[in-house]
This record gives sequence, structure tokens and C-alpha cells, in this order.
Amino acid sequence: MMRPFTDMMGNEILVNYPPRRIISLVPSQTELLYDLGLTTEVVGITKFCVHPQEWFRTKKRVGGTKTLHIDVIRALQPDLIIANKEENTKDQVEELAALFPVWVSNIQTIDEALVMIREVGALVGKPDIAGLIVNEITRGFTGLQQPTQGDNARKRVAYFIWRKPWMCAGGDTFISDMIHHAGWINVLANQPRYPEISLEALKDKHVDMVLLSSEPYPFKDTHIAEIRAVLPDADIRLVDGEMMSWYGSRMKKAVGYIKGLNS
Repeated sequence: MMRPFTDMMGNEILVNYPPRRIISLVPSQTELLYDLGLTTEVVGITKFCVHPQEWFRTKKRVGGTKTLHIDVIRALQPDLIIANKEENTKDQVEELAALFPVWVSNIQTIDEALVMIREVGALVGKPDIAGLIVNEITRGFTGLQQPTQGDNARKRVAYFIWRKPWMCAGGDTFISDMIHHAGWINVLANQPRYPEISLEALKDKHVDMVLLSSEPYPFKDTHIAEIRAVLPDADIRLVDGEMMSWYGSRMKKAVGYIKGLNS
């Protein structure tokens, strides 16, 4: 049975419902499909879809998120492809959309992530399980919120995603919204999505805490000393990028992780 669905870009697609051959092009959404119980329905994932491990070992890999192998995807003959505006390239998504139903997410906030989880649940015929996941995440983040103590009491945070050049998470990003919900202030919230910035320029931002993400750049202990030389008073930490930037069911685990960073 063909059913119409509208993705988060406003595009309408027709899906053979419920879909039986699904390809996920987004690691966080791949993990969501696993938690929705779609063990046999998912036939293809990217080389960055490392969770769950058994899928990473056994599912067909269709390239990287921005370097998809269209011929491999075509051979799998999916009846649904799940993509993302930021993680996948526009040209490749459009090429695939001419061949197969492609549902595209667009997420900058936790609220939008919760909408995505519900909509994907409906899209794949698992609305009840999706609802349970959303409820658990909502309860967790509600419990995470602290009473307002004024901006002066909130940690001022810079979240690094890249080196050479140094790049941070700016405003209008999912990471920035996570920072806000953790009870902190993103010192670059008024900047573009992923601004380049020098360490010297951060001196004027009165940074309390620097977070060095494990992805997409693999920050290590050696980089802490490099930043501490410029920001000696900041609390500098390596953080799990999956916990701070994956907007699927991993958000259930992110709540406890953020609590640990706040302790």
C-alpha cells in the first residue's frame, strides 16, 4: 500500500507502507531504526553508522555520509532512504530522490529531534515505540533543567569541533541547543553555525569551560595543553561527540552524560 509522507524539508514522498527495504544515511538515525526494532528491514547503512555494532559488522555499507556509492544503493533497491540536510550532500540526495523515496530530516534543536523520532516512527510503522522513546528523552531533559540562577552563575562554554582551523559550534546548531539545555551558555551562540575562531579571540569571551569533541575531529589530551596555554583558567575537557550531537535515541543516554559533566 502506497502512503504519502512529508519530510522535514517539506517534500512529499510516496512510500510502500510499511517499508521493507530501508537504507539509512545518518549514523544517529541508524541507531534510532535499531531501537525501533527494524532489524531485518534495514538493508544498508554508511561506514560511519557504528551503532549498533552488530549492524556495523553485518549490514551493507553504502559509502560515507557525504560520499555515497549510488551504484551500491541502486543495487539494494530500497523502498525508503532516510537522510539529513546537514549530514548528506544536496546533490546526492537529489540524485537518489529521482530513483527512490528519500525522507530528509532537518534538525537544530532537541524539540526538532523529538519531532523527527515521532515522524520516523510513523514512517516505518513503529509509532508506539517511537512515542516511548520520545517520552523517555523528554522526562530526562526535563529533570536535567536547573532552576534559573542568572547568567552570571551559568558556565560559559566553547565547544570545539575542528582544529586547523579551529572551529566551534555556533548558533542554530543542535550542539548549541544541547549546551543550553545543560544549563550552560554557548559563548558563540551569536555566531554562524560553525565559525572559525582563533584561541586568542576566545580570551575576550570569558570562557569557563572548553569542550573538545571526539568527532568530527578526534581531539586528544595533547590538544588540551595547546588550549590551556592560551586559556589557563578554563576547565578543558574531552567529550563524547556522540552524546552531544547525535539527535536520535542516543539522547536517552545523553542526559546522564551531561549530568556527569555538570558534577
